[in-house]
Amino acid sequence: MPSQPFSRREFLKRNSLTGLGAALAPTLLTTSPAEANAKSVTFSLAEPPALLGGKPVRTQQWPTWPIWKPETDEKQLLEVIRSGVWSRANVVTDFEAKWAQAVGAKRSLAVVNGTNALITALAQLNIRGGDEVLVPPYTFIGTVAPVIANGAMPVFVDVDPETFQIDPAKIEAKITPRTKAIIPVHILGLPANMPQILAIAKKHKLAVIEDACQAHLAEINHQKVGTFGDAGCFSFQNSKNLAIGEAGAIVSNNDLFMDRCFSYHNYGNPYGMASGVIGAGTIMQGNKQRITEYQAAIGLAQLKRLEGETNLRNENAAYLKAKIEQIPGIIPYKLYGNVTKAAFHLFPFRYQKSAFKGLSRDTFLKALTAEGIPCSKGYATLNNMPYLDDAFQSKNFQKMYPKAMLDFKSYVERNHCPNNDRLCNEEAVWFTQNMLLGTRADMDDIANAIEKIFTHADKLLTMK
Repeated sequence: MPSQPFSRREFLKRNSLTGLGAALAPTLLTTSPAEANAKSVTFSLAEPPALLGGKPVRTQQWPTWPIWKPETDEKQLLEVIRSGVWSRANVVTDFEAKWAQAVGAKRSLAVVNGTNALITALAQLNIRGGDEVLVPPYTFIGTVAPVIANGAMPVFVDVDPETFQIDPAKIEAKITPRTKAIIPVHILGLPANMPQILAIAKKHKLAVIEDACQAHLAEINHQKVGTFGDAGCFSFQNSKNLAIGEAGAIVSNNDLFMDRCFSYHNYGNPYGMASGVIGAGTIMQGNKQRITEYQAAIGLAQLKRLEGETNLRNENAAYLKAKIEQIPGIIPYKLYGNVTKAAFHLFPFRYQKSAFKGLSRDTFLKALTAEGIPCSKGYATLNNMPYLDDAFQSKNFQKMYPKAMLDFKSYVERNHCPNNDRLCNEEAVWFTQNMLLGTRADMDDIANAIEKIFTHADKLLTMK
């Protein structure tokens, strides 16, 4: 039993999830008979932590990623390779149509990655030098780099720590006459509060570009994220829930906007012009962001499994959440009430070291990893990193912004986000999406490992 006593209410809640025997004895049998046949599920809380020489909770391999099934996935890819038609053509167009259909958008454009999807969308919404774009600090650099690449100034809005998302209640205080757009990020695959964000954007006449790079098929009121704002941007990088290696997509219902995005991604040549055509006349500033036919073939193969995998991640995430939220000091993610499906690119929770006798998050992560449970502390604080000062010192930024706006110390002070600091520096813990493609027995391993660390936290305090 854990060294910290439980109240009667906690005892009953734990029993409802793990069974009476699990609460009364050190052996947990928390899987169905079918799962028990797949692997041994005997686990003892009396066993010392693996970090201190005990037997780890888990030694089995986790589901690997990406998934590739030669018998179903290779036919079209091999046809493309053998055809010699490798630059953008019909297979890319087919992938775009099927991705638009999957997310419920009128149109989709495939580009080289999610970062450039955002760069393209911002550029075609006329976000340029001198403008400000509101962004959350709890995200990957790929959200903020496109803002800077277009010459705009990122302004950070703190997060709601319960959901890990940009906090709508803090947005309006950051709006200035320079503000032209908001980039809500459905970070970790959990939807942001789009109804509130859209209402604020409408009030202040701001563009909304959804960073849905981690949120494939996530839904709010049964509408897919990426389809609420002026544009939605997705990533198909190798770790993403739909993996191509490197690729991305923009979706929108606005034909004129999508025509311009197409031109931009093809050197600025007229919409619909095939790749490789010369002499037709370039009509606008552009770039080269086309993906290949074989990338699209990989994407089409992955897309066939995406809905089933997404549903499995949601089922396992709900099961795991129900188990670990009973452990003191473990506070799993919260979904907004209108979320009808999440993507769970990552499974996050907040770690409260006070409930673990003061055990640091770093030691908790080491102990969890030693038990056979891969984990991460996640993002560092994006709103005070040197890349920002590097941009501010560039010739372009020096010409586009007044000196006071480019003082890095003042900028960091203006963009201080205490909730984000706490998540990044003290609390956040992640599991990757492939772990949620396992069985309920696998989820039991995660919960058992956390409970084991909780039980022996006092012993782990001796670790440096």
